Amino acid sequence: MSFLLAHLSDPHIGPLPRPRRRELFGKRVTGYLNWRRGRSLSHDMGVLSQIVADVKAHHPSHVAMTGDISNIGLPAEFQLARTWLETLGGAEDVSFVPGNHDAYVRGSMPDLARAFAPWTTGERLDGAQYPYLRVRGEVALIGLSSGVPTPFFIASGRLGREQLRDAETLLLAAAKRGLARVVMIHHPPQCAAPSLGRGLTDARDFEALIRRVGAELIIHGHNHKLCTAHMEGPAGLVPVVGAPSASAVRGAPHHRAAYLLFEIAGSGRDCKIEGRARGLLPGAAMIGDLGRIPL
Repeated sequence: MSFLLAHLSDPHIGPLPRPRRRELFGKRVTGYLNWRRGRSLSHDMGVLSQIVADVKAHHPSHVAMTGDISNIGLPAEFQLARTWLETLGGAEDVSFVPGNHDAYVRGSMPDLARAFAPWTTGERLDGAQYPYLRVRGEVALIGLSSGVPTPFFIASGRLGREQLRDAETLLLAAAKRGLARVVMIHHPPQCAAPSLGRGLTDARDFEALIRRVGAELIIHGHNHKLCTAHMEGPAGLVPVVGAPSASAVRGAPHHRAAYLLFEIAGSGRDCKIEGRARGLLPGAAMIGDLGRIPL
């Protein structure tokens, strides 16, 4: 029996709640002004509702949401985002990892951890929230957090030595159990990805990890476009797939609102994975099939 995984990313839930004056400090000031000056027009909540309806119509076995659910990391944004996540399904059926807009400033981190705890439960090491391992059928979902507070005009991510170490332990344990391993992360994790202020700063260490222990699929967001790459694993190439924003209505066709569906058949390294994209059709305001994803 196959496992159907839906992957959404970067919904940037709006409208942005009016921040309190004491919440507009540091980087949040520029983020708030950018939202008011036009970023809000790039993300349509009506289109996002259409995307969610289409996801639910396909009855996925599980939903992965890879971050940037908020805009400037306000506590009130996290409450809106929780309500939206609940429309995708129960917390046991939806997994979340944060992006750079969720970890916008250092003060966002405690509220971020509390707000999304139900969607990050699972097996973990040393009591840390990330990485976590959730087993659903023959599939192991490994959630990593690359969202860290960064200076003005920087949107990069970082995993850190401890998280990479624990991820290796969880990936090895899942392999020994014969599970198909899906790694969820917000930032594109490969070294070749654009990195000037936007990439994963320890991508080289992550690539080394995958070379040692492997994975069957790596999914991410951040770039607001559908993109595919491969990473070297111990038994062959591992597909790395990025999802567009689930709410974007501006830009080139491959930047418009969409989500991904992965059908995973079998288990472990012998599993077969097929992917398709669904989203806004070219020249239309309706959701439909955008074609197969080469893996």
